[in-house]
Amino acid sequence: MLKKSIKLTVLALIVAAGSVAAQQPAASKTPTVTRTPLVTKDLPMPGGFVATLVRVDLPVGAREGRHVHSGTLVAYVKEGALTLDHEGKPTVTYKAGETFSVEPGNVHEGMNKGDVPAQLIATFVYPKDKPMTTQVTK
Repeated sequence: MLKKSIKLTVLALIVAAGSVAAQQPAASKTPTVTRTPLVTKDLPMPGGFVATLVRVDLPVGAREGRHVHSGTLVAYVKEGALTLDHEGKPTVTYKAGETFSVEPGNVHEGMNKGDVPAQLIATFVYPKDKPMTTQVTK
């Protein structure tokens, strides 16, 4: 009788543990955007500007999050496609071989809504005393 009681208790604990685990929120599975700076160079122009060339890798389903740049962004889609949600403008999908630009201070977000990884080569020209990118929380 004691063995049966122990077995029932163990079974009840297993069921309870499974129920608690099922109620836990799933860990975020959003793929991460990777930005790899390739070169940064001071520019010989008044005001103290720099240019940074960056490789941006977006796995399928990745999102950059809404952000702004303190300077101009010019980008080339090397592989895949990037959907750009650019505040105040229509959302556009840029495919491999296409280019786009974003003006300083414009809120935007790049997303990979395709079924293959996307890769961009981006050039940022921005004031030396300001951050290249700032996330927007609202």
